[in-house]
Amino acid sequence: MLLSLHVKNLALIEEEEVTFTDGLNILTGETGAGKSIILGSVNLALGGKADKSIIRTGKDFALIELTFQADNERQLQMLSDMDLPAEEDGTILIKRKIMPGRNVCTVCGETVTLRQLREISAQLIDIYGQRENQKLLRKEAQLQTLDEYGGQELLSQKSAVSQIWHRWKKLRDAWEKDDLDESARKREMDLTAYEIREIEEADLKEGEDEALEKQYRLMGSFRRISEAAGTASFLISDGDTTAASLVERACRELSSVSGIDEDLDQAAAQLFEIDALLSDFSRTLSDYVSGLTFDPREFEEIQDRLNLINHLKDKYGPSLAQIRKALESRQARLDYLTDYEEGRRRLQKDMAREEKALLEACSLLSKKRSQAALSFAAAMKEALLDLNFNQVEFAIEVTPDPAHPGAGGYDQVQYNISMNPGEAMRPLDQIASGGELSRIMLALKTVFAGRDEIYSFIFDEIDTGISGHTAWKVSEKLGRLAASHQILCITHLPQIAAMENSHYLIAKESAGGRTMTHITRLSEEESDEELARLLGGAVITEAALGNAREMKKQARQARQA
Repeated sequence: MLLSLHVKNLALIEEEEVTFTDGLNILTGETGAGKSIILGSVNLALGGKADKSIIRTGKDFALIELTFQADNERQLQMLSDMDLPAEEDGTILIKRKIMPGRNVCTVCGETVTLRQLREISAQLIDIYGQRENQKLLRKEAQLQTLDEYGGQELLSQKSAVSQIWHRWKKLRDAWEKDDLDESARKREMDLTAYEIREIEEADLKEGEDEALEKQYRLMGSFRRISEAAGTASFLISDGDTTAASLVERACRELSSVSGIDEDLDQAAAQLFEIDALLSDFSRTLSDYVSGLTFDPREFEEIQDRLNLINHLKDKYGPSLAQIRKALESRQARLDYLTDYEEGRRRLQKDMAREEKALLEACSLLSKKRSQAALSFAAAMKEALLDLNFNQVEFAIEVTPDPAHPGAGGYDQVQYNISMNPGEAMRPLDQIASGGELSRIMLALKTVFAGRDEIYSFIFDEIDTGISGHTAWKVSEKLGRLAASHQILCITHLPQIAAMENSHYLIAKESAGGRTMTHITRLSEEESDEELARLLGGAVITEAALGNAREMKKQARQARQA
């Protein structure tokens, strides 16, 4: 649920903050007051396209903040999967700061990319305007909507089809790739056999590369190590002024006064321990120096061996394990090429088996779609009748095309509608106007109410091209949908505005040579006055107010029915 919107320095908005409620939130205002800016600010916060021109003149940035309350565990899990911690009470804060040349987007205090922001937004709220309604005309969108209506059983079958299709496609790609003539097969066999010999003759041992690299580093630094270790040994143990001799002398001095002062005895004990450690270290270092050797021939052999291993890594993989894996795959490939015709027969048999399984799975999916299409079309027809599409007919045509199976099955789906008696059914994109599409989308959402997990909707231009009784039907449908969802609706029709649970006025004013847009939640009396204005009176009279109150009374009765 969308709790609040905060906008700063965006176009005509200097700074506005508004809190939304559950149910139907109606936004009204004069033409040009900035209703599109309010909706646009929500779109921007959810990842819409932005440029510096939207920043208010004279300001360095624009800021939009949306606060949501998570509606279900899926939304919280999505944030958790992205390492975005929501508040303990499920609050989700989205911020977008727009500056010339760059944007900063954050969710729950963490910076996210625009792509991530759009993914998150798609799970929190749906926005329906003219552009979104047009998506319903696309065949792929119609297919997806039908599949979603079909529910988990249909979607599970669709997933099964996808898995089989990918297996079949892998086999088909291998078949097409391996369509070799004799000369091509011979060339590949020769190359594969050469690569197998190259790896086998190297006779690689487990961990050999790491051991050789360690030896190479040691022998390559032999001179520096020898000089450093020799100098350290000399400073510690050779001569009368070395560290070992000076510590030994200090021990003798302290031993001469042992037993007189306990504090001094404790300090002497620490020095005696140092003397013992230094003696041990001196012997260890001396043994190390005496054991240092350098064999140029051995160094050259290590270098050559490493060059060979690194050559194989560059060619077959960055580790010995991957080189061995490359050997296994090439041996299998050589075996296949050696018995090429038999391999092709096996591949063809496997491909035929998967193709049969694919067509059977597609057929089952098609049957489930056809069943869902009947139920979906009936529900849509009922919803459209409620929206004053008199004598409407709605059907969903599912056409199987077994010659062209895909990851989503082999069906072509088309929504057909007839909106007048005696008129033939025609595809939706050939008959529906913008206003009709808005009502069809509203019908779709009411059919899906309770099926989808998104709780909040924004409807813009839902009232395009309608009035009178049809407007009242749309209002009733919005009221019923708002009983189980949060809806934000921008409208200029009094019939729709009367159905509000909360009413907001968007207004524009000029002051100090600047124009600003404000959004204000109206009281009951202020809402009555705004409704009276929408009813068309130049002057708001008591009669107009009475009409507004009567319309609201009818709306309340419709909500309770």
